[in-house]
Order: sequence, then structure tokens, then C-alpha cells
Amino acid sequence: MVMNLAKIEALAPDQAALVAARKLLKPAAWPTLACDGAGLIWGEAQGSGATPYRVVVAEADAGYKCTCPSRKFPCKHSLALMWMRAEGKVAFAPGSPPQWVNDWRSRRRGPSQGAAAKDAAPKGSVAKGSIAKGSIAAAISGGEEAVASNPKAEARAAAQRERNRQDREAAILAGLDELDLWLSDQLDRGIAAFVANAAGACRAMVQRLVDAKASALATRLDSLPSRLFSLGEAARPKAAVVELGLFHLLAEAYRRQDALDPALREDVRQMIGWTQTREALLADPNAMRAAGRWHVIATRNEVQPDKLRRMETWLWREGEGARCALLLDFVPVSVSASSMGFMVGETFEAELVFHASPVPLRALIATQTSPSGTGEAMPMLPEAGLAAAWQAYEQALGARPWLGDWPFLFKGARVRRNGEALFLTDPAEANLALPISPDQAVSALPLAQAGPVDGVGIWDGWRIRITQAKAELGRWVDA
Repeated sequence: MVMNLAKIEALAPDQAALVAARKLLKPAAWPTLACDGAGLIWGEAQGSGATPYRVVVAEADAGYKCTCPSRKFPCKHSLALMWMRAEGKVAFAPGSPPQWVNDWRSRRRGPSQGAAAKDAAPKGSVAKGSIAKGSIAAAISGGEEAVASNPKAEARAAAQRERNRQDREAAILAGLDELDLWLSDQLDRGIAAFVANAAGACRAMVQRLVDAKASALATRLDSLPSRLFSLGEAARPKAAVVELGLFHLLAEAYRRQDALDPALREDVRQMIGWTQTREALLADPNAMRAAGRWHVIATRNEVQPDKLRRMETWLWREGEGARCALLLDFVPVSVSASSMGFMVGETFEAELVFHASPVPLRALIATQTSPSGTGEAMPMLPEAGLAAAWQAYEQALGARPWLGDWPFLFKGARVRRNGEALFLTDPAEANLALPISPDQAVSALPLAQAGPVDGVGIWDGWRIRITQAKAELGRWVDA
């Protein structure tokens, strides 16, 4: 199939998708645009999420794949990539397909790469001779129309937004009052009773926090039972006391938010459920920014109780001004978990902008200035042992008590075995032994025989999950 505008019109699910695609016909929105010269084109598009969306199209039959959570097929990113290719005004850099493109090509069904598929189209396209669902000409002309502003309507909308904000503030405060009563009830019944029936104890309060529009706090409480039962039985009561104490601390901090430093205040509001749009964060002159070459040191995706898939990408910028960053995205569980975001070992040049926090960690990509590519599996780590990483963690925890997961980068550590359990230790600090995640008891066991290891891990406050390590025998990567 020859990529042309008529074919794209036939593929479009509706006119709105074409209008949205037209807005993406800007090379600045695509840090990567490439082709292999044999029928595959791909790109990375800056979207509303923390990580760029990855798009690939097979020109032979217009097969496509995008990692965005859109329920339209093809989505605006896929249509825009095809549109730019059809117009020929934007250069696609020739190159070899990256791993994520090869993964998609190996899984997909349909004509092989480079095959001539006469009148072939993917599922959801319009058959030859049928009526197109959208018009590119209308999308272009509609996008160029000037829309007159209505000052009165804008003023009414602003007033309504302020009323909605005040109503939500009142609802959250009422929900936090009920949370206080609930916490007192759990303490009166005893921590042992709470641990034994954590799921039942949390269920009603979770719904009340949802009704109070404290969505992030509700999600945290909803996941508390599973977090407790992932720990050993002996550790659960202590963990329950810590977690319930953090809910009380967050509630008190929210009530006193006006007295907090601006960064801490914004952090508390995010922990309760207030969100900041990508546009607002990029426009914030006070937001911290960091540019350089970033290494993907860990990834994780898991399904939350609210049926959203939480996708984490942990980054490390080495050299002067070395620091970590976390890209965090949420997509519906209906969206496939495969080929999403970055993969461990990839590197790219970008400027990141960080959400306000006393410990800036969560960020999004403001501008990506180079395509992502596979580099060394292990980046250049800081010249510090496990004890120094632990000290940095304690400092961060003191500034942000609800810190949660934290990256550990270390050199010269040892993996020790005690019965069936594994521990990460520092030979220079006898009192430091971090439990390794139990589900790595078998896969990480070879590291116990490997001597000193340099590596990266994610610490959740109770145990560490090693994501990659390097020893004299070679590299080890978490499966």
C-alpha cells in the first residue's frame, strides 16, 4: 500500500481524530521520526503523559501500534505519523528498528514486512469504495478557523471553577474528619485485629474518601491490605502502625497546608488527590528542571485496585549534578502492558521538569532532544557504597515522611544468604543488611556467589528489589 491522504481518511475513526492528528504535524512534537527503508516507520510523540508515546506503522498494509491509552483506532498519533509520511514534508531518519519496534513486528499478524498487500487494511479501516468517516480537507480548514472569545462566558466558567474548587476543599476536609474517627476506631480495636481484617476494615473508608474527592489518598488506603500481606507475618503489625500514622500525618498536614513551605504544600495536595496538568507544570516558572543524558535504570508496571495500570520508569543522570527521576503514567487496564514506555538500558537526551516536592523525584519529559537508544546495561554509578545510599534515603525520608519507593545506586555491596532469605549488605557497615524482595530469592541467588556487586535497586521501606547488577562474572538483570 502506498501511504496517501485518501487512505488515511479511510482509516480515521471519525473527524475528531483527524482534527486532533493535524495538531501533531509538527516535528517539534516528535523527538524521533525514523524509517528502515523497507516499509516500517516509527516515532516517539510528546503527549500528556510523563513519557513519550511510541508509534509504529507498517506501510505495506497500514498496520499500526501506539502506546497511548486512546480508545480510538487508529489514534491521533498513528494518524499523524501516517499523515507526515504521506505529505513528505518531514524527514524520517533512516536507521535500524529499535527493540520495541522489532518486538511489535514479531508479534503482529498480517502481511510480512515489505509485502505488497493490495487493498489490505487493518481492522477498523474502511473498505474500498465505502464512505470515509473523516475529511482531511475539513480538518485543515477547521483548524485554521479563528474562534472569537467570549469574555462573559469565560468569566462565568472561571467563577464556576472556583466554586467547584471550594466545594471540593470542603468535601476533602469532611472526609479527613471521618478518616480521623476511623483511625481512632482501628487503634481502639487493636493493631492485631486490624491486620487480620485489613481488607474489610479499609473497604468502607476507601469509598468515603472517594466520595470526598480525595482520590489519591483513597488509592493508597485501598492498596494497604495487599502491601501488608506482601510482608512477612512478623513485620505486618509494625508496618500497619507506620502506614496508619502516615494517614494521620497527611490529614494534619492538609489541614495546615497554608503554613507549609510551597513545595511541601504542593506535595501534600498531590498525596491527597489534587493533580497538576502537564501544561500547568511546564508553564510553572518555579518548577525545577534538569537536562542531560538519562539512563533507564528500572521499570515497573502494576495494576492498582482502582483498575488503572501504574507504569514507572526510573531514570539516572550521571556525571556532574547526578540525580534520579521517576516518570509515572497511569493507563486503563484494558491497554496492553507490552511495549509501553522505555526499557531498562535505554538512554536519551532530554530536559525533565519536576513536580514540586521537598524531595523532587517525580518528573515528566519537557523536551526530548535525541531518540532513545540502547546503551550500556549498567550506567556509570556514583562512587558510593550501600551505606551512603542508605544515608541519602534517610535524609529524603526526613524531608518527606510518606516517601514511598526510593532508588538505591551502590558499589561494592555483597549479597548474603540467611536460610531462604537474601540480604544486601555493605562490607564496611556491619549493621546494614537490607532484605531482598522474597520473589528474587531464586533469581538473585547467583549474586551471593559473585563477590562484590555494583547495582541498582528500588527500596520500598521494607525490602529492596535489585533491578540490575554487575560483578566480575558479568551482568545480572531482573527478569
